[in-house]
Amino acid sequence: MSTAVKNIDDTIGDVSTYMRTVGEAARAASRVIAAAPTEIKSRALNAIAAAMEADREGLKAANAIDMQRAAGSGLDQPLVDRLLLDDAGIDRMIEGVLQVDGLVDPVGEITDLSYRPSGIQVGRMRVPLGVIGIIYESRPNVTVDAASLCLKSGNACILRGGSEAIESNRAIGECIRRGLVEAGLPEGVVHLVATTDRQAVGELLKMNDCVDIIVPRGGQSLIERISKESTIPVIKHLDGICHVYIDGDADPDMAVAIAVNSKTEKYAVCNAIETLLVAESIADSVLPRLFDAYTEAGVTLRGCERTRSRIAVEAAAEADWGTEYLGPTLAVRVVGGLDEAIVHINRYGSQHTDTIVSNNYAHTRRFVTEVDSASVMVNASTQFADGFEFGLGAEVGISTDKIHARGPVGLEGLTSQKYVVFGNGEIRHR
Repeated sequence: MSTAVKNIDDTIGDVSTYMRTVGEAARAASRVIAAAPTEIKSRALNAIAAAMEADREGLKAANAIDMQRAAGSGLDQPLVDRLLLDDAGIDRMIEGVLQVDGLVDPVGEITDLSYRPSGIQVGRMRVPLGVIGIIYESRPNVTVDAASLCLKSGNACILRGGSEAIESNRAIGECIRRGLVEAGLPEGVVHLVATTDRQAVGELLKMNDCVDIIVPRGGQSLIERISKESTIPVIKHLDGICHVYIDGDADPDMAVAIAVNSKTEKYAVCNAIETLLVAESIADSVLPRLFDAYTEAGVTLRGCERTRSRIAVEAAAEADWGTEYLGPTLAVRVVGGLDEAIVHINRYGSQHTDTIVSNNYAHTRRFVTEVDSASVMVNASTQFADGFEFGLGAEVGISTDKIHARGPVGLEGLTSQKYVVFGNGEIRHR
């Protein structure tokens, strides 16, 4: 079945039957894309990028409809911010697709070949996962990011965006469809779910025979629902409670720049910090500067008693240390030093992204070793925790799980490995 995204409406009949048809078509298409050579996948990616460039005005016009609808719907401001698709956003989408195209194709790579005493040669081959269901809110760029990564890694995908971005997703989906057709690939390699009916999500989460992995991208309630209801393995993170720790041996100018950027470069992202930790030995010199910088940026600070003895801020409650604000609010805690900072992060953090600012090599080594997070950084803003910035081209999401994929999930995270054996007539004797 073709699920081209043009002329989509919600009059699709029975949702369960529709989703079953989508799943079976995606499974069939996954066999084709898994065997597609790199040059065919490259042709499709370049055609998708060209289609988005050619239809730039159409993409913005579709997004304007979504933005107008969102303005009157009471949608939370962070979601409205993520919904916007302007020229800069389109440029980033196109660049992301082309960067994915430029990455080495992982499919078919054979590693760890070794001869066994029997004479056989054993290795591992990287292979696609199969069909990936991606459920997301607001961000229309996820549509093309997910499609390009799945396509390059040899997977078919079923994309279910939020109703608030339906017009934007349709327009982007049409560009994807045109790229697939131009490359001679089945349209079913990328399915954009045609209905905004919430039942479609429930059906998708039960299609074990058609879907291999579910990836949710959105708010905590969405991810919690999917994690609870899915009968299919899920790649996810629930919260982005990220930290900057300013060590006693930090360069003050660097510390202020990193701490401010980690919060204010963009608020409504999972890699923005929600808690700032400052070593007591440097607190007197950096906290007043940070207070001025955050105040100028419009950030409200909530601090512990040691923080409030140095700067005039609201009192932090216990709940603040485990809160993801996704907005201009920041919890600040003065700690005795590295040991206390590591204990705090491992207790209250969400194992997403944490950074240390320090010129003490021993301290930075301990931090990257002992902080149990998917991305751990030294002297850099947490806002670099992003597939594009990590050189993955894009990402389908960030995983804080410890099995299969962890951190930004790019091409390699969308593949698995199988053992391959090469012999020359060997037979086994027990």
